[in-house]
Amino acid sequence: MSALGDLSGDLARLVAAAAPAVVGIVHRRGHGSGLALSEDGYVLTNSHVARAPGRLQVRVADEAATLPATLVGSDPLTDLAVLRVDRRLPAPLRLAEEPGVQVGELVVAIGNPHGLERSVSLGVVSALHRSLPTGPGSVLEGLIQTDAAVNPGSSGGPLLDTGGRVAGITTAMLAFARGISFAVPARTAAWVAAVLLQRGEVRRPYIGITARSEARDGAGRAVRVLGVEPGGPAAAAGLRAGDLLLSADHWELRTVDDLQRTMVLAGHPALTLEVERDGQRRDLLVSPAARPQAA
Repeated sequence: MSALGDLSGDLARLVAAAAPAVVGIVHRRGHGSGLALSEDGYVLTNSHVARAPGRLQVRVADEAATLPATLVGSDPLTDLAVLRVDRRLPAPLRLAEEPGVQVGELVVAIGNPHGLERSVSLGVVSALHRSLPTGPGSVLEGLIQTDAAVNPGSSGGPLLDTGGRVAGITTAMLAFARGISFAVPARTAAWVAAVLLQRGEVRRPYIGITARSEARDGAGRAVRVLGVEPGGPAAAAGLRAGDLLLSADHWELRTVDDLQRTMVLAGHPALTLEVERDGQRRDLLVSPAARPQAA
């Protein structure tokens, strides 16, 4: 068999194995997608799908009837949500936290565009660490960009790597462009889903910085501090604009999401940040606070 035939066969087997775990979500405005998070009825999808007006219904593979769903928790900042239905679900797909996909890798999207259930599209990873404004003062960060075809109704479905693992959760497309779609990385989805299952929401501590992920010369990625709010916890700890954050509590920081994850899951009042400044490394102790209420 030719290499192309081998690839085609591998993709067909991947889709056959993964598709049963992809569900359709029906709401008053139309359709969305999701995937089984556990066999006891939990479903992972997008926040913007889960918070659509009207009743939420879930359709499982090869079943005509829909099931009523309840919202367990939602996190608009990552556009992720968890639903629950009162029945067993197919075996869940694995969320691939490591090592993650690379630019140029093949990926497969499965979803329910325009209600066409478990539609499959093939593409590549076009870019990583993309940011996408979603409204006034709201930005989705650290996204996977792909040219796999994504249409309305695909939101919340899985983006799979060639090993059949979930590389990301489809979240958005650019309606005015072709071949530009985005997914929330599985690394983010894994910890956010765990927190939503436990707490129903993600409460992010506040340290008072603006920051972005950036590449380091031959040394992976780190988080660059762009600004420090006067009087905030970061300022009190001695952080400055321009500092490069390498780790938090000895966990490597590659993205802003890594920092948020560490703060949310830390479980103690102070965080040790490894900081590079003017070529020198130092440790700073910062005490995150409750996020100030919007005026």
